This record gives sequence, C-alpha cells and structure tokens, in this order.
Amino acid sequence: MKDFIRAVESIEAVNPGLQMLDVVKGLRKAAGFETDLIKRYLGDLSDAHDLVADPSVTSYISEVINHSLSELGKEKGVVLTLDGSNVVLAPMLLGLEAGLQSTVQALYPLIFTDNLVASFLHHVHNEQTTVPFGTKGFWDSISSPKVYTLSDLPSLATGALITGGIGGFILGSEVSTSNHLERSLSDLLKSYYSHQPDAAGLDASPRLISQKRRMNFKKLVSFSLLKSQMVQALTVRRNLNESERKRLDDVMNEGFDQFVHVYAVCPNIITRFQWGAAAFIGSPSYLSLPVSYLFIHHTYQPSKPCTTFDHFVAGSDGNLYEGRGWNWVGTHTYGYNSKGYGVSFIGDHTSTLPIRSAMNMVWQATSTDCPGNAFYCEIQSWEHYQRLCLLVKLHSLRSYQMCSLLFLTSPLEYAPASYVPPVEAVPESTALPVMTSEDVPVRSAPTFHCNSLFLSCS
Repeated sequence: MKDFIRAVESIEAVNPGLQMLDVVKGLRKAAGFETDLIKRYLGDLSDAHDLVADPSVTSYISEVINHSLSELGKEKGVVLTLDGSNVVLAPMLLGLEAGLQSTVQALYPLIFTDNLVASFLHHVHNEQTTVPFGTKGFWDSISSPKVYTLSDLPSLATGALITGGIGGFILGSEVSTSNHLERSLSDLLKSYYSHQPDAAGLDASPRLISQKRRMNFKKLVSFSLLKSQMVQALTVRRNLNESERKRLDDVMNEGFDQFVHVYAVCPNIITRFQWGAAAFIGSPSYLSLPVSYLFIHHTYQPSKPCTTFDHFVAGSDGNLYEGRGWNWVGTHTYGYNSKGYGVSFIGDHTSTLPIRSAMNMVWQATSTDCPGNAFYCEIQSWEHYQRLCLLVKLHSLRSYQMCSLLFLTSPLEYAPASYVPPVEAVPESTALPVMTSEDVPVRSAPTFHCNSLFLSCS
C-alpha cells in the first residue's frame, strides 16, 4: 500500500488543484478500469481528467488497479497494508468514488453484490475445485512483496477482494457524509491504512483506521439489504436450470451466513503464511474436533527458545495471529494440549488487563453466541457454578501459577478443588481433576461457542 500511496502523491504533486474525486476518476481512467456495471452506477469516464504522470507511474497504476486471477493461483491487483492485511485496490477505489459522488446506493452492487453472486455461481459449477468465497493467500516476501499466490482452493471473491471492498465501503460511507473537499486522496489513504497503534492499542486509536475495519463495517452495513440485492441478482440469471438454481440458492444462503460471520463477527486472523512463520519441524499431530476447552495465556517471560505454541496469539493491534491454527495440536497446557485450544495475549497481564479490543476478539462475540451475556449471568447464580484456582505443571514453564475459571453447566461429580495460594514452584504431583464429556457440554470451538473456558496465567 505504501507504494500505491507514493504513486498517488507523485500524481497529486504534478496535477495541482484537483479534488479527491478528480484524482480517483483519473486513476481509473489511467488504468482503463471500466465495466458496464461501473458505468451504470458511476457514469463513463469521458469527463475524467487525463492525469499528468511519469510513464513508469502510469504503468504501475494500471497494473495495481486492475484485478485478475490466473489459473496458477496468482492474484494481481493486491497490495499489502501496514496492518498485515491484503487488499485489492479496485473495490476500494470504486467505493470511494461512489461516496464522493454521493451515490451511496452504488456501494452494495459495485463492491459486494456482483462479486459474491459471481463467486457463488462459479462455485456451484466447480464445486470440487473451488470454494464459495474468501480464499486467502501469501506473498513471496513480506519485506518486499511482489507476487501474491492463493493458499487454498480459489474463489472469485477472494479474501483480498472482500477486504478491499470493506475498506471501500467504509471510506465511501465516510466521504459521503463528511466534508473532504479539501483533503487529498493520499492523505486519506495514509490516515486510514498507515496508522500504527501505540502502547494503548486500538482502544486509544482513531475511529477511521484499517485495523478497525470489521467493527466499522458491522456498524455501517445493512446485511438484509445486501442479501435482498443478491437474491434479486439471482432472479435475472435465466441460464440456470432448476437444479442449478436450487443448488445456488443453498450455496448463497449458507455462504452469506458464513460471510457475515467471517467479516463482521470474527476478528481478523493473520495466517502463518502472512506473518512469515517458519515451516513446522516434523509432522504435526491433528486435533480431534470439536475440542472441549479454551485455555487463555499471556506471553509474560516466555522461555528461550520458545517451547510453548498456542493456536492463536491475540495482539493489541486488532489481529489474531495464527500459531498452530484450528487443526493442529498445540503445546500450551500440560496434559490438555489435545483437548483444547490455546490462545495467548501479547504482554504482561499479571496486574493489568489486556486492552478491551483484544479481549473482545476472544470473548463471546455477540449476544446470540452460546451462552450469551444474560445466560452467563444466570449460570453464575446456579448452585454448581464453580470458580476454581488450580496449580498445574506447564510444559517448559515449571514456576508459573495457572488460575482457571471453569464454566460448568452440569453438576460436578466430585468436590471442587480448594483455593491454592501462589507459590514459588509448582509441585510435581499437582494435577487437574479428570473431566469427562458428560461433565462439560461441548459445542463447536472453532467459532468460540465453548461452554467451558479456562483462563490461565502462564
């Protein structure tokens, strides 16, 4: 993204006096980026400025704005942002142009409706070799990214395309309601994509930054309107037979729910590919899903070299970083590695809480998630609700106390352990009581719908 912003700055410098809308339309004209759908909502480019620019800048603009997918899984038109996200520029610029023209109703069809319907339809016709939407990818180099390659089965609406669209939806909505006539495009993009949170993290950061795209998107978007537009778009697909239309309806309904969950409920997950993780040494062991527990740690005084590996690490920058991921057995809680997920918060939280935005990534996401806030309050009043503080021996971390909070929704078959005060070293004989699946009801942990939760300080 920094290279694109630099290119925009150079264009603004040799084209003084142009407003943001002039620059956005001029960039699109320079790139030759125009379709019938774009013309319908934004008009043609006959009145767009012919931007003065160095030929190398014009060539770069054309390459980076036009989005394409190759049969080998190479995705063009993607840039890497400072917050670790991969963004397709085309829908971001379309969203900005729609907002600057005050044609906010164009945001949905230009950014989401057409792309998602096309992706779902492509999947229906190629179910064995594609996914409905959201394929992520990785760069050939994090420090000097040039080639972006999909890391899974392809989809037309890739993760980078959707992420770019969300940015366009947010920025388009912003400029349509605020006075940005005197602001330059490069300044807006820098403030949105280049913000670096300080020690206070996202809680003390400005509202309009890319790290907050999911929470802002959730506040701005009307999912009911988006879905109704997608249903309407399907009705004009006259080349589908009855079975294909029925299958497309099923794929769209299921895919739309997943879309909402991934981009409006779940935190942004930076994959191992994205943050440049080293290859796994040996062969990983696989979890038997669903798992029963979620163990939460923090990174205070880790051993060197690191010998504990959580499934995810929660950062104060709004990202959840993939460690062992959803499927591999981690190394985080002695005796329970194969029975639960481990999530670690970055920082020393012996006396202070993590920032609220980081905790929100791990806590139940919405009031409809199990058990829900009201139900959780009710559970605390039940006779067999227990608050436990136990000592365990952690792999490679022998001198740490693990304070656990265990939510139980069925009666205990044994007496709860008594409170044990902090000690210098954990006795070798200390162990957790054995729990069976009957003791703790289990729901699908990958969506954090856990009825049992251990909170630990390791």
